[in-house]
Amino acid sequence: MSGSSNYPHPILAREGWPFIGIAVFLALLIHSLGGFGWALPFYIIAIFVIQFFRDPARDIPQQVGAVLSPADGRVIVVEKTRDIYADRDALKISVFMNVFNVHSNRMPVDGEVVDARYFPGQFFNADLAKASEQNERNALVIKTTYGQTVTSVQVAGLIARRILCYVGIGHQAKRGERYGFIRFGSRVDVYLPLDAIPRVSIGDVVSASSTILAQLAQNESVVVPATSVQNTL
Repeated sequence: MSGSSNYPHPILAREGWPFIGIAVFLALLIHSLGGFGWALPFYIIAIFVIQFFRDPARDIPQQVGAVLSPADGRVIVVEKTRDIYADRDALKISVFMNVFNVHSNRMPVDGEVVDARYFPGQFFNADLAKASEQNERNALVIKTTYGQTVTSVQVAGLIARRILCYVGIGHQAKRGERYGFIRFGSRVDVYLPLDAIPRVSIGDVVSASSTILAQLAQNESVVVPATSVQNTL
């Protein structure tokens, strides 16, 4: 079952409007001054910028306990490790975004943001293991409606120099909700309870909101309101 794919943002992310405007303006200006031949490289750059900032609507699976991918890209890590943001042992799943992926970040679960922290750092290649702990990053610790903890960490990369996050402590997160953006290649690390069941493997290509990364074990003693599994964007 999937939720509505309606999305309150244009097909092109608002973060990219200035870059798109400048790229298109330069291409048209060079075309008018020197002709199409001189302008061709600038048109190619404009097309690249437009594709980078695309931000399409996505169908959102509504299965209870599903953890959705917060980013487009390729799975590069599925392992047990330490979640330093929530101070626990955890299952970690990392998604690497290259410059051709959509870079809008989406909420992986329903719940409440109980901690939000920004860490300045380096800009190593986001595909490297040390990027998770040494690169610039922004971490959200989310308490799900079932009382489990899910941590979603935006990590800058070699080219990515700007992490944007629009939510903070106390925010009521809805799965698939757009919450941030990373410019020009990066990764997102998701830390889950150890008993979560991964639904992806290293090398899998995933889509933000549409791909289920893992399944959380359910505590049947916890009653979740019906509205908690309804996505409202």
